[in-house]
Amino acid sequence: MKRIPLVLTAAVLAFSLSACGTSKQTQPPAQQPAQQPATETPAGEKPATETPATETPATETPSTTPSGSYDAATAESTFKNTCSGCHGQTLEGAVGPNLQKIGSELNKEQILAILEKGKGAMPPGLVKGKDAENIAAWLADKK
Repeated sequence: MKRIPLVLTAAVLAFSLSACGTSKQTQPPAQQPAQQPATETPAGEKPATETPATETPATETPSTTPSGSYDAATAESTFKNTCSGCHGQTLEGAVGPNLQKIGSELNKEQILAILEKGKGAMPPGLVKGKDAENIAAWLADKK
């Protein structure tokens, strides 16, 4: 009977730590424009002139805001893959604190410092480099 609370506590602790401890991120493959097959023209005929395709890959332009330029879609995706286990899918907080209005408390540099050095139970370096800067700018706009 005494084992049930111990096993339950161990399972919750293992789940919580595994959600915050992963730093592997998968990048989606880069979108490449579709290539049209080459068409052959019979001998002696002029090839038809084709208008070039104006289709461009769907990419989101970086947002320019008071906290700087960042890619919101990439920041949100990285957050959901790396941080949401502790901070919740909608930044509502779970094991970690609520981040829905963190930009009203901390600026980009302060958030970046926490991402790099860690704070409290949050380990340092879960997100690094450009991803950390992107998430810090994105979170700094959450007011």
